[in-house]
Amino acid sequence: MTDTLFSEMQNYFDLTSEELRQENTRKSAYKICDQFLTALEKGEIRTASCDAQGIWQVNDQVKKGILFAFKLGVVVAMGDEALPFYDKDTLPLQHFASEQKIRIVPGGSSVRRGAYVAPHVTVMPPAYINVGAFVDEGTMVDSHALVGSCAQIGKRVHLSAAAQIGGVLEPIGAMPVIIEDDAFIGGNTGIYEGTIVRSLAVIAAGVILTSSTQVFDLPNQRIISSKPGVPLEIPKGAVVVPGSRPAKGDFAKAHGLSVATPIIVKYRDAQTDRKAALETALRQ
Repeated sequence: MTDTLFSEMQNYFDLTSEELRQENTRKSAYKICDQFLTALEKGEIRTASCDAQGIWQVNDQVKKGILFAFKLGVVVAMGDEALPFYDKDTLPLQHFASEQKIRIVPGGSSVRRGAYVAPHVTVMPPAYINVGAFVDEGTMVDSHALVGSCAQIGKRVHLSAAAQIGGVLEPIGAMPVIIEDDAFIGGNTGIYEGTIVRSLAVIAAGVILTSSTQVFDLPNQRIISSKPGVPLEIPKGAVVVPGSRPAKGDFAKAHGLSVATPIIVKYRDAQTDRKAALETALRQ
């Protein structure tokens, strides 16, 4: 079905917005777009996936389909008088049924069409999960947290309050942010630009990770950074805390300036497990 769906969508990719607005074309294009977004919401397709060797690969066709949904849609009024908003009619908010076993706690959270939210996920208010995101079973999305477009979140992840998981929709081939199973993401963190956080890693409150970030690994006495075509990757079980190092140059030295630098202080142990333990009762 997936190959057929992408093949049918391909017929519309190169049409102009004006051509897509023609009534017969619009009706058939909306039907294909709806099937595509439904497949994303069911987890049948996703913007990135991991192979048996632990290598993540981007699915260009899925990203292309999401961009097509934006191109096809027109801005319409949504919501109600108490909470009006305006967005593309192809990408309204999702509504969930109780049998899906997803908890969306009252208070202003939103999950956009085309996002997959697995059973036993809890979303605290206000939080936002964008199109193309994948949030796996047992994950907690805490208050003021963002799961950006196409971000991939594993099982039993804790995204603490105000954690920002950046979306990477463009360019099409760019890796989205990946947070693997059982990772703990602290409050006020920012993880952007295709960074991969491997399983069981702990990112302490206030850490910022981007494609240009250097991470100093104290236990292994090495510097971890991205390379052309290779994203920044936080190793499995790493415990990353905010740090600093002296800024270069005489002016910086004279004024005692320093640059913020994430530091791996250790790798996960029994003490870390106790501090980062998730309460099973919250995820049933």
